[in-house]
Amino acid sequence: MKLQNIQEVEEFRKVVHQCKGRVYLESLEGDIFNLKSAMSEYVALGRLLSEQGDSLELFADSKEDEALLLNFLGRLDEENRQLAK
Repeated sequence: MKLQNIQEVEEFRKVVHQCKGRVYLESLEGDIFNLKSAMSEYVALGRLLSEQGDSLELFADSKEDEALLLNFLGRLDEENRQLAK
């Protein structure tokens, strides 16, 4: 899942920590950031919020976690569309 414009960082972190399996971001260079590790999470969020944010892709090992993340991102996208009107 490509990520763009994650403004609600705390909500995103909460959803990630609700996931039961491994959740991580991967860069185009092959760097992998485990979002369940505090140190890795802070580095990843820093990159996500920088200009490089749109080059990161989100992965979840389990289908249930993937569904949870997709639901969150869908809600976020809908909220952004409502604000744009």
